[in-house]
Amino acid sequence: MLPVKSIPAEARRRFSPYHMKSVSFSAVDEFENDGWLKDKVMKTTVKMRKPKSASERFLDRVWATLAKLGFNQISNEAGATPWLSESSTRTIDIFAADEEVALIVLCRSFDESKIQNFRADIEFLEQHRNRIISRVRAEYPGRKTRLILATSNCEVTPQALKALDEAKISYMDEDIIDYYLGLTSHLGKAAKYQLLGSLFANQKISELEPRVSAIEARMGGHTYYSFVIEPERLLKLAYILHRTKANQGLMPTYQRLIRRPRLVAISKFVENGGFFPNCLILNIDSGRRGGLRFDLAGGQVPGAMSRLGTLYLPQTYRAAYVIDGQHRLYGYANSKRAGSDLIPVVAFVDLDRAEQVRLFMQINENQQAVPKNLRNTLNADLLSDSPDLREKVRSLVLQIAQHLGESRSSPLYGRVLVGESAKSPIRCITIDAVRRGIERANYLGTFGKLEVRRAGTFYLGANDLTLGPLVEFLELCLGYVRDGLRSQWELGSAEGGFVFINNGVESLLRIFSDTVDHVVGGRESSPFSMDSGRVFENITFLLDPMVAHLQGLSSEERLEYRKQYGSGGSTRYWRRLQMAIHEAVPAFNPPGLDEYLANETKQFNTESTDMVRELELFLKLDVRSRLEDEYGSKWFKTGVPRAVQLSAGRMAVDKNAERDVGQEVEPWDCLYLLDYQRILTHDHARWKNIFEKRYTKPGDEHARGSWKERANWIDKLNSIRNEIFHGGSVKESDYEYLVTLTTWLVEGKVDNDL
Repeated sequence: MLPVKSIPAEARRRFSPYHMKSVSFSAVDEFENDGWLKDKVMKTTVKMRKPKSASERFLDRVWATLAKLGFNQISNEAGATPWLSESSTRTIDIFAADEEVALIVLCRSFDESKIQNFRADIEFLEQHRNRIISRVRAEYPGRKTRLILATSNCEVTPQALKALDEAKISYMDEDIIDYYLGLTSHLGKAAKYQLLGSLFANQKISELEPRVSAIEARMGGHTYYSFVIEPERLLKLAYILHRTKANQGLMPTYQRLIRRPRLVAISKFVENGGFFPNCLILNIDSGRRGGLRFDLAGGQVPGAMSRLGTLYLPQTYRAAYVIDGQHRLYGYANSKRAGSDLIPVVAFVDLDRAEQVRLFMQINENQQAVPKNLRNTLNADLLSDSPDLREKVRSLVLQIAQHLGESRSSPLYGRVLVGESAKSPIRCITIDAVRRGIERANYLGTFGKLEVRRAGTFYLGANDLTLGPLVEFLELCLGYVRDGLRSQWELGSAEGGFVFINNGVESLLRIFSDTVDHVVGGRESSPFSMDSGRVFENITFLLDPMVAHLQGLSSEERLEYRKQYGSGGSTRYWRRLQMAIHEAVPAFNPPGLDEYLANETKQFNTESTDMVRELELFLKLDVRSRLEDEYGSKWFKTGVPRAVQLSAGRMAVDKNAERDVGQEVEPWDCLYLLDYQRILTHDHARWKNIFEKRYTKPGDEHARGSWKERANWIDKLNSIRNEIFHGGSVKESDYEYLVTLTTWLVEGKVDNDL
């Protein structure tokens, strides 16, 4: 065992991704030939570093996590090999113990992600279980023991998980290890109680006083107890059902992750003598028929609806689930007052998990709002047993969304914001976006409260029957698009990314459904006359032109996709993908596409026409005003180029030939848009003195090129005008360009998008 005083330094060393070593100057070449690099040159030695292998990094991370959790007996570099038979060539990687428990850990990590069954490792642990446990009991009497298999960068088969459970071996992947490691930064060594609650649920905690003075009453049809208790005692019993992989076997779970700033503030408040008069809300798992033992006290008030007595709390790990007040409880985790203060508690008994979720949501709707993403995550569990078929199907949709974000087999693994996971450029897709994509597609159908009104292409009559095949199909489709758009996949929502974002993923999910509808067509057979793999194979010819379309977009066209904002943004994104497939495969013509195209082509024209007329009127008035200010009565003759004077004069003559006296137009009334550009750029000195400041677009002041190019925006304005007035349709990008010009010129504001 490593000496206790050496554990903190060893943990710091193990958190490093490098092996570090100080060597003499003469040994540097030898180390460099062996893959070491110079890290720092000292006076008499050179500090060298060498990257750890993936297996070494993971083993060290597990070791350091256990150290931070407060295990004060941990194996050193040699591990626990002597505990096995001397003929064995296998080793235990980590042994960790404290005053109450002992953990025996086998670590496995892989350079490439693969599906693993761990048959040999399970057999190895089973074979040596009795020898290991006997040795632990001999050297560490009274400790509870647990065998653990910790893995990184692999997917474990369901059969392996079942075998681990039957062999009473706990399983942890890197996400679970990171959860406990993250918890230590918030709770310190008190985070260990979460781990012990998971590993030793319902096992007895030695020397824990079970009795509290309490009031028994009923509320909302449930029995509850009101009492006060020391935080130190409750911390050992308590368990927080965080929405994390570590609690996946306890679904439904509901708690937000603990927030460090809030916890620090509470800790300071407590240490300075502060207290909380409001109660923690718990659910106590009694573990016995008939509930908790409650001995009535003497002197009860006759006819009272409450009773006084002594309540006997369970003396087991994970006996008390915290529904509300986790920060108040864990604010005492590292406080000297944890053993002397008393905190008030209202404890329900043996509520089922769904009832706990409802109570959590009711409490928090009237306090700190439950984030929408967390509400969706909770509803995936809460609605699964609803008698209302609509709610049950909604639960199915949310379960699919969660699976796509949490399962290692899914291309969206680590990219969906499940519960309260932190947002990043890669983890940027909300459950709500996935939900919309599935609900607006034709996978499941339409439902009444008690009946299926129309079954979708993948609905098989029950949630559990539908979930697996639909998830498999979606994973295949998403993987196909990912492989075809690797650069977009790597960008996520970072600058330039426009596919693997909320609107993009929602639209892809709808497109996959459209392709299935097209292939199935009017045939009576559903996709499930085939398996999910064959359905996927039959629709890839429709996905190919969509992928090619997205690959070939210009930077401006990609930006158009990314900027599909508002309630109609996702619809426009989806329809554009349909159009891309339709152009390559004309027979692909989903319902509503023709109507959408007819409406889309004209939707920007009316407003664009108004903006063009506003801009023409502005130029007519403003340019004339500036010329008059500069040249007075000779403004037209001096300020307008000869060629423009002649063409405008001829047009005025032609128009006035058919007009009555008093209705004639002037040559200035007969200018084209490009004539204003010719006036602005006819003379450099005039441009500098009269027009440059007003007619240079914000942001173009220092642009490269000729000074005349500062007025090239009029060229684009003229092209848009001609498209409108010759019966064409205005593209959304051109509409947005008109908005920016109008904002800048007519409204006199600077638009940063210019």
